[in-house]
Amino acid sequence: MRISMIGPFGFNPKKTMRARAFPLARELVQRGHDVALFMPPWHTPDQADRAWNEDGVIIRTVALAGGAPAVTWNLVRESLAWQPHVVHCFKPKAYSGAAASWLWFRQRKRVRVVMDMDDWEGWGGWNDLEAYPTVAKHVFARQEQWGMHHCHALTVASRALETLALGHGVSAEKIIYLPNGPGIRVPPSDQPAGQQSDQPTVLLYTRFFEFDVARLVAVLQRVQTQIPDVRILVVGASLQEADGEQFQRMMTEAGLWGAVEETGWLPEDALPDVLHSADVGLYLMDDTLLNRTKCPVKLADMAALGLPVVGEAVGQVPEYVIHEQTGLLQPSGAVDSLATAVVRLLRDPEERARFGMAARTHAATHFAWSRLVESAETAYKA
Repeated sequence: MRISMIGPFGFNPKKTMRARAFPLARELVQRGHDVALFMPPWHTPDQADRAWNEDGVIIRTVALAGGAPAVTWNLVRESLAWQPHVVHCFKPKAYSGAAASWLWFRQRKRVRVVMDMDDWEGWGGWNDLEAYPTVAKHVFARQEQWGMHHCHALTVASRALETLALGHGVSAEKIIYLPNGPGIRVPPSDQPAGQQSDQPTVLLYTRFFEFDVARLVAVLQRVQTQIPDVRILVVGASLQEADGEQFQRMMTEAGLWGAVEETGWLPEDALPDVLHSADVGLYLMDDTLLNRTKCPVKLADMAALGLPVVGEAVGQVPEYVIHEQTGLLQPSGAVDSLATAVVRLLRDPEERARFGMAARTHAATHFAWSRLVESAETAYKA
């Protein structure tokens, strides 16, 4: 089968195509399919109009000249020229949403059109978080509503998106649950990544927009009170600059900034060793529509590496963190309980090891791309 994947942006800095579409494409190639990715790298225009092959996947970044209509046409034209049996459009908005609309109107009898949703994009979702122009927000919300219905199959990354699609009248037969697997290459189980730190270490693998920064600082204050030499490893960077500045300011005021080690964003091949140097992951989530519909790749990464996680039980988090088996869950906003759970795991290496082994097994059983690819193949079959 020849499968074309169309994205609304390139590989960086947003990660849908790199951490979701590409690992899926790589597994499809392993199963004998031909796969090509077509993307407009408008965040990184210096990467436009390029083509290369990575792990057997053809990757093409289209030219950006001519504005949105020209870019959309480039995606459609080059994708169809590749003569696919299936076109899988990732996100129903912007360029990929527009390309899906064109394909549905003009090519749906010749090409199977599959839509992918990995977030809620409209009102209550990314529209409320991103500083899009008002007109663009209305267009994105409309594209999302339209795209759910006008496709041969709809892949969704979370149970909440599945429920929303059903609530909007999409037939259950059309919806395929396709959660995220790891966005990193996971070392074999007999080759554990890296070495853990000599200090008790809490990992914050985050972009900071999913939660109230003040709550995070309050949790870390309580942890540091009981474990004074705790190390706070921050991998990633804030989506909104103000969130990162607030975190640094509040941590400084709390006397905790000296315990922080920041790495920023790291190359994919460097992530396993750095993540594995932590003892416990801390994953906070406000109970919002956007968070309930998310399927965090970061949780899949940590589980696949065997890192026990203390998380807030919102949306997909309980799918990856099984309470008292692979980690510990608390309600969103339960500061004292979260801190107690982190301290419990930092003080008990045997429990951490047991949870970590169970996390790795759970990830391999349910969220390895080699298993998830079967759901994608179901969506591709006419």
